[in-house]
Order: sequence, then structure tokens, then C-alpha cells
Amino acid sequence: MKQFDIVIQNPTGLHARPAKVFVNLAKQFKSDIRVLHGEKKANAKSMISMLTLGAERGSLISVLVDGEDEELAAAELEAAIHAGLGEDEQQTAPVPTTEKAVDRRDGKDLSQAQPAAPSLPDNMLKGIPAAPGLAIGPLFQLERSELTILEEDCGSPSEEQARLQAAIEKARAQLMLLHNQLQSGSARGEAEIFEVHLELLDDAELLDFILEKIQKGTSAAQAWQSTIEARAQTIASLKDPLLSARAADLHDVGYRVLRILMGVEEHGYVLPEHPVVIVAHDISPSDTASLDRARVLGFCTAAGGPTSHTAIIARALSLPAIVSAGPAVLDLENETLVILNGEDGTLTINPQPEVVEKANQAQRRWLAQRSAARENAAEPAMTQDGHCIEVVANIGGLGDAQKALAMGAEGVGLLRTEFLFMDRTDPPSEQEQFEVYRDIAQALQDQPVIVRTLDIGGDKPLPYVKVPPENNPFLGERGIRLCLARPELFRPQLRAILRAAEYGTLRIMLPMVADISELREARALVEELRLELKARPVEIGIMIEVPSAALMADIFAPEIDFFSIGTNDLTQYTLAMDRMHPTLASKSDGLHPAVLRLISRTAQAAHKAGKWVGVCGELGADPQAVPILVGLGVDELSVSVPAIPTVKAQIRTLNLQAAQTTALQALGCSTAAEVRQLAQPVSTAS
Repeated sequence: MKQFDIVIQNPTGLHARPAKVFVNLAKQFKSDIRVLHGEKKANAKSMISMLTLGAERGSLISVLVDGEDEELAAAELEAAIHAGLGEDEQQTAPVPTTEKAVDRRDGKDLSQAQPAAPSLPDNMLKGIPAAPGLAIGPLFQLERSELTILEEDCGSPSEEQARLQAAIEKARAQLMLLHNQLQSGSARGEAEIFEVHLELLDDAELLDFILEKIQKGTSAAQAWQSTIEARAQTIASLKDPLLSARAADLHDVGYRVLRILMGVEEHGYVLPEHPVVIVAHDISPSDTASLDRARVLGFCTAAGGPTSHTAIIARALSLPAIVSAGPAVLDLENETLVILNGEDGTLTINPQPEVVEKANQAQRRWLAQRSAARENAAEPAMTQDGHCIEVVANIGGLGDAQKALAMGAEGVGLLRTEFLFMDRTDPPSEQEQFEVYRDIAQALQDQPVIVRTLDIGGDKPLPYVKVPPENNPFLGERGIRLCLARPELFRPQLRAILRAAEYGTLRIMLPMVADISELREARALVEELRLELKARPVEIGIMIEVPSAALMADIFAPEIDFFSIGTNDLTQYTLAMDRMHPTLASKSDGLHPAVLRLISRTAQAAHKAGKWVGVCGELGADPQAVPILVGLGVDELSVSVPAIPTVKAQIRTLNLQAAQTTALQALGCSTAAEVRQLAQPVSTAS
């Protein structure tokens, strides 16, 4: 028998997606594989069994492998866990911060159909915002059909087993259809949710337990329902909210099969013919993906959470949603007029006509402005007094590069190269990297592409890079530190970038630089390789992600070509708050005055040396942050591809002098909340 102990590094633990990767890998081996976590033991080839472990980030697990291929199995599984089980930086990020609906003319938050008050009005209920937007219309209580199982309908064990297998096959076909619909639409990333559902459906351990019950005379429906319910209760009892939320996925899969066994129509509910705002105790992920957008304006649930797959799909489909609003919403009568505000989590019941009219106006303005932004996406982002800001894209591959160009990007401000190094057992070759960088450079048609060198470390390990265990990987060997210590990784990547620069305008960006010696060592290596290749010079910049680099920006500036401020990491290091932390993430705000002062210091140092400075973190697409960043002297905003048109549209409404005044006031604020309040009414032209 082989055994290894390992600490789970995934920021959200062994939740559904990494568990799926682990289970699928375990299934490839003949050996019996068990996983221990505390007093719990799981079958590594069972998705449900793995979820019941409740292994969070930092959990120590033991993997026991016994069988003919135990050596290989143990090695592969350990490497996969080290590599993050298929999760990259974007997938392990916290719940996305959704873009506010902002009037680009007066800067007011359009999602606030009614001004916030210290205490809620009598006709307003509040839940947790799950997906932004406004929904205005009659309410409809969505109730699934109650499924009553009659034991007298039970056939022989062989008949019941055949019924169950047929139901599972039909459920599988339905889930594949949902998966394909999402993948071909605007929610490609969320399609993976239904891969998890398919994995739950194919859980061999679960099926064996159910078949054992059927052999003892229980009907397929009864055996299926009781087993699913027991497993779901176990998962729901886990203390980690993200892991416990997966009970909803198991309930969803369970209800689907049970409905088929009982001969109930596809969804188990019937919607009115006219558009409605749905209210329910909870809505399953598959129901959310299947909602008829012509008849569903938005939804509010009594239960659920913002990390649920239901909420994730709602955001992807731009369906306004509120979750965890409490049982009071279930007492509301059908056809009651409501305003659902997915931005602040409020549900206004029987609003006055003037409130409805304001909400309608806000909704129309937002939709019109969003449409106009997309139509004018190719136009430059120039303030009303003639100051240009470059708006470029954060991308992770050739497909993103092509989309960015179509959305009006003026280049690429951050090419994450980690995608080339992840999910494999050995590093990509120089030639493989060269071909990717070349293709992206050519796709951008001579617009600049900033290539961030490998940003891997203790929190994002690679199976082929052995790093000793670190108590705090965010303060360990990562970014430029790791690359300089591993020339076998760094040199081929730099050579590939230098070679590909012949086909476009590539720039090199070094991540996690904290000391001038790191920059100098990396620049010397680039120059050595450039001379070997007889390649043309390329611009070299650094990411400002740690306070030391921002505080020493005047020392760095003469020796770089540009700065790019990674506000996600800069914020977490400045405030000493892990941006992945489930309770601190909401407090880790890049508009904190301490972070803004570091951004201001960096911009001043860059301009004094005749260099430019960009922002490539989430803050660059925050409507309240954009005018402040412009006012602080940021020259470039690198944002996600979908955000490009709206960021450019907002910049066109700004007045530089007004933005500078607002930025100066922001530097004097005491808290991030004060900054956001300040930004609220003055974020456009005066």
C-alpha cells in the first residue's frame, strides 16, 4: 500500500470542480483509493463521498492507494493536488464583483430604484445580492410538484433496476443538453456546473447502495429518494458554506431522476404566460439554466447563497437575482407588483407609481447606455476635455485575444501565461510557447500585448516544480522569485517571448517584484538571451503588487519601461486581508485610501521619469473607481473582455480636472466606504 499526506491548497477547498477532477483521475487506476480527513473516510472514485469529507483550504488529508498500479496512482494523484486539481487563478477567485448599473452622464447608481435608508420601509424585504440588474413585474410563487411515491407500484427487483437505469440515461441526456446550451451561449464557463451534475449522476458508490436497496424489495423511486436525501443532508451539514452549498446540486440531480421515475413533466412546474418575477424557497441550477427568459424577469429565493451554482448561472445569464431573503417572501401573493434589485438585494412590494416610474427610467437608461457602449466600442476612450486613456484587455489565450479585439480593446494589458503551464506533468517547450505568443501577437494586429511571465508559486503549484511546504504561500516563493530560482522554466519562456516579438508588439511584464535586485537580475537575463537570439529590444515593466514596490516606485521608475498595478494583490497585501477569505473578501476593497495612496505614489514616480502606468486588477472595471484612477494619473486600464465597452463609455463622460479633484479628496478619506460615497455623485463630467 502507498500513502501520502498532503495539504489542500485550493482557496475554496475540495468543492465540486476540483473534487470532480480528483475523482476522474482516481477512476483511471485499478487500485482501491481511499481519502482520510480527520475521522472521515471517502472513496476517491465517488464524487459524493469526496464531497462529504468537507476538506477546506488548509485541510490535511491522507490518500491511501492499494493495488497493482498503486505507485503510479499515488504519484499522479499527489501531482494533481499540487497542481490545483484543474483550478487556475480565475476559477479560484471569490464570487465575482458584479458591475454596477451606472448612469454614465451623472454617475448615479441606476440599480438604486429607491434610495437606501438606515431602516427598510415596511414594503421592502432584503436578501443577499446574487446577480445585478432590475426586474419590475408581477410576482409568481414557483412551486415544484410534490412527488408522492406509492410502494404498491413497486415491481420486481429486475424491473425496478431497469426503470432506474432508464431514468438515469434520460437524465444524462437532459443534462448534456443543458451543458451544450450554456456552452454555445454566453455562459460557457458555467457549463462546467453540469459536468459536475453528470459526475454526481454517475457516482458508482451511490448507485451500488441504491441497487442494494432495490434487491431487498424497495422500489427504484423510494431507494433513489431516500439515498439522495441522506447524502444531501450530510453535505449540507458541512461547516464550509461553499461545500455545504453543493447539497443543492445533489438535490437537483436527485429530483431530476425522481421526476422521470414518477412520470412528471420536465420541469415539475408551470409558468404563467406573461412575464413574472419568480419567488421560491430555492431554485435549482438546472431550473435556473432552463428558465424561459421571455417569461422570467428575475428571481428571489428565501434560501440559497451567492456562492451557489444557481447564483453563478444567474450572473452568467444576466438574470437579476436575490437569494436568502427569508421565509417572508413565500407569504407574498401571486401577481403582487414588485421591484427586484439585484444590486442591493432589495425586493420592493406594491411600490408607489412614482417609484415604479423611476425604476423603469433607470432600467431603460442602463439598457440604452449598455447598447450604445457596445456600438461605440471601437471609438477611443477620451475624456470630454481631450485626455486619452488606453483601455486594454486581460486575457488567458488566443480565443480571448480575438474577442478582445472585437470588443474594442486597444491591446492586451495582461496576458496570463499560466494556462500554458497548468494541467500537465511537464513544462511547455520553448517552441510551444513561441507559437502561442506569436499567434496572439498576430491576432492583435500590431496592437501592444503585455506578456506576464510565469506567475506561479506556493498558492498555485505545478506538479513538476518541487517547492517545499510553506506556512504562508502568499508570502513564499512565487512570481519573479520562483522564476529566477528556476532558470529551466524562465529562460525558455523569455526566449519564446523574444522570438515572438518579431511578429507583433510584445512587452514583458515581471510579476511580484518586491526588490530592485529582482528587476536587475531579470533584465540582465533578458538582455543575455536577446543578444543570443539577435532579437530586437522589447519593453520591460513590472507589476506593482506589493507595498514595497509602490513605496520604492521612484527607485524602480528609471529602470523600467512601464508599471502595471495589480490591484487585487496590492489590496490584500496592503490591508493584510486574504482576498480569498470567505468573511474578509468583502472588506478587501481596492478603493481603501491606503491602496489609493500607493497607486498615487506609483503614478507620480512613473510620470516624473517619463514612464506610463496601468492598472490590471478588478478595480479597473469598477465604475466608482474609474474616475478616481483617471484622476490619480493612471494611463491605461486593463479589464476583462466584456467590460471593455462600458469602461470606455464611462471615460468618455469624464472631465479630467473634475476627476483629479475627486481623486485628491479620496486620498484624504478615512475608509473605503467614504471613498465610495464620495465617488457616487461626482464620477462624471462637470
